[in-house]
Amino acid sequence: MRRLGQPDVIRSAGLAALITALLSYPRLSLWTQRADPMWFLESMIFLGTMVLWGFVFAWHAEYSGRPVFITRLETRLWGLATAGAILVAALLYLFLDPSLRQANPQDFPANFREWLAMTLFHLAFVQLFLVYAPFAWLIRLFQNRSVAIILTVLFGVVVLGLKVRSAATPVPSGLLAMLVILRIGSGILSVLLYLRGGALLAWWWAGLIEARYLLTLGDGHPGP
Repeated sequence: MRRLGQPDVIRSAGLAALITALLSYPRLSLWTQRADPMWFLESMIFLGTMVLWGFVFAWHAEYSGRPVFITRLETRLWGLATAGAILVAALLYLFLDPSLRQANPQDFPANFREWLAMTLFHLAFVQLFLVYAPFAWLIRLFQNRSVAIILTVLFGVVVLGLKVRSAATPVPSGLLAMLVILRIGSGILSVLLYLRGGALLAWWWAGLIEARYLLTLGDGHPGP
């Protein structure tokens, strides 16, 4: 736990949390039914993600043996990540998105502004919450990479279950099974890409998957 209090960790986590809060602002501004003022939500994002980024900068490199950010470009690895992301995006677009859009249209952007806001939030906060921070905490706790990967993926499945449970429209069992399978597969790939290529590669992977929404912008479905 001492690493969390190191000045370099605090500085890095604070800067990363500030960037996360700024990138989350467009998404929060679209939340018209929020009960709290924007300054409060932004403050909570900043404070919460500072703790999460603290986990990442304190423990990821020390216990995984890999840096958080890898700037050296491995053409083959980035090519494989691009191909995998396009494949996952195509599967979602063709087989899952049509049903999910009918059940929860608020999860789909209606225009470019909404898509940009949702994508920035996903890259800045969701990836941190589902992949970077839990993996860092788990690998520090168990000091075993395989266990940390498995539990990080399972954490993503639990979050998916909570989201489905809170949805206004029940999700059919067949669709739920497909969502769980895809979440497990994409979760494993996300963590492995993060370990091999760092956060930049993981962001690239996630951003390409989010780009599939650009194909349906302006089709008339309601936005958030």
